[in-house]
Amino acid sequence: MKLFRNITLSLLFVFACSTINAQDQEQTQSINEGSINDQFEFLLRKSGNFKGTNGQPYEAVRRSMLLSLQKNTRDSLNTVKATLNDTRKTVATQQTEINDLKTNLTKTQDTLTNTNAEKDSMSLLGMQMSKTSYNLLMWLIIAALLVLLLIFIFKFKNSNTVTKAARSALADIETEFEEHRRVALEREQKVRRQLQDEINKQKG
Repeated sequence: MKLFRNITLSLLFVFACSTINAQDQEQTQSINEGSINDQFEFLLRKSGNFKGTNGQPYEAVRRSMLLSLQKNTRDSLNTVKATLNDTRKTVATQQTEINDLKTNLTKTQDTLTNTNAEKDSMSLLGMQMSKTSYNLLMWLIIAALLVLLLIFIFKFKNSNTVTKAARSALADIETEFEEHRRVALEREQKVRRQLQDEINKQKG
């Protein structure tokens, strides 16, 4: 009978230990699951309400659960810190890239401005002029050349007219001169004949 009671007590002890271990494992597994807020909620649910010797109520929490929550909180904070550091590095890298892009954009805008300025300007005798001024100057030069050409044509026609008039007058003068010479020659011949006739008369 005593042996049976010892065996029964031993079995009850083993069963109680197994139950306590199973509960501890379940609590440990549950305290390690979910977010930190979920773990705090679980810890509050599992805390026991007791009364002290002075009658004041208090809540008791298993030390293993507190240690697990502390470890999980620390791990979460380390993860958050690592993520924050990675985010800061990413932001710094992106900021550097943004600054490089801004610098390249500024250079590109300056190059584009210079290109547009060169495209809109022309070089004349080593001087840069805008296309409007260049075109205006070219048209002024063309207009001046046209005016000079018209003056030259007018003077040429005027000179040609004067030349023709001079040639016509010269031809008239030559004609008159030839007529005058012919008349003078005929008169001279007539005078010679008369003189010859007189000489012949004198001799006869």
